[in-house]
Amino acid sequence: MTTISAKVVVDSVSPDGHRLTTLLLCYPRWIHAEARAHRQLRLGEDLEVDLRTPSLMEDPNLSRNASSSRAIPVTKMIQDVEADPAIPLFWGRNCRGMQGGEEHDAPVSVFGWGGDATRTRESAWMLACANALKAATAFDKAGYHKQIVNRLLEPFSHIRVVVSATQWPNFFALRCHPDAEPHIALLANRIGEAMDASSPIELLPGQWHLPFVGKTDWAAMRPAESYERSELAVAPKVLDTADAQLSVAKKLSVARCASTSYKTVDGFDMTLDRACELFDKLATAKPMHASPFEHQATPDECVFADSDRLQWRRPQEHANFVGWRQHRKMLPGECA
Repeated sequence: MTTISAKVVVDSVSPDGHRLTTLLLCYPRWIHAEARAHRQLRLGEDLEVDLRTPSLMEDPNLSRNASSSRAIPVTKMIQDVEADPAIPLFWGRNCRGMQGGEEHDAPVSVFGWGGDATRTRESAWMLACANALKAATAFDKAGYHKQIVNRLLEPFSHIRVVVSATQWPNFFALRCHPDAEPHIALLANRIGEAMDASSPIELLPGQWHLPFVGKTDWAAMRPAESYERSELAVAPKVLDTADAQLSVAKKLSVARCASTSYKTVDGFDMTLDRACELFDKLATAKPMHASPFEHQATPDECVFADSDRLQWRRPQEHANFVGWRQHRKMLPGECA
């Protein structure tokens, strides 16, 4: 119950020492858009304003894709909640401001919504979860869309997020902090621990950081010379057959990053054919669904360096990365 985890998917470093890390995160959905109060500003006797730091994933340095309540089928969401309900790990006492007070353990009256007159905080939370599951099941049977029904389950569900970044100091400074919401701080610490335990692999310009593409995927790809030119199309551009396997690997990575929007658990049962089909839908959509293209990258070449800065060959393709050419920015029209 209550999963807060961070797993490194792929970890790379450029020849110039810029590290690009992609992680798969899992945590309670309720903290995804949570913002914490950094401090309070008193404007008058009865008026206080909370000055807030950015929400958990509201950081311009991070590229991310997250599971969506609008995309996950209701039955999958129900199974996920039943198997692993999200329960608070810290129960703060009510007080002024956005930050809960000290740990609180008062019994909760559940009279009128089932069960005994009072329950422990955990038992009362699980009763609310059981009622939400019943309500979601009823709405689902009545034919309501998942974008409505799944809202009932969000307080008890987890979210999966794929995140890639080269710059983490701002994220950790704001979230590994005594004033941070406890669950957010725990997640930030798990991310730091996962990155500390990982050893990035150096990639050269032209070699690609490709999340969710493993050795077995490369082995399953057809020999490069067997691809037809029509299979290699990326928007209006057509690649040479020598780049066939890399082209397909990029498509597989993009599709698997995108699939986090409708999956509730680890694992990607996506064939190469399905990946290519999904890639083409994302690339040709109007407007294009471009965020899954942000996780793939190749090191840029440093053409000049002095004591203060580096000069890159293609800085317009870096986007929110440092020292890496982002796949999204290499698509037609993205750098215009």
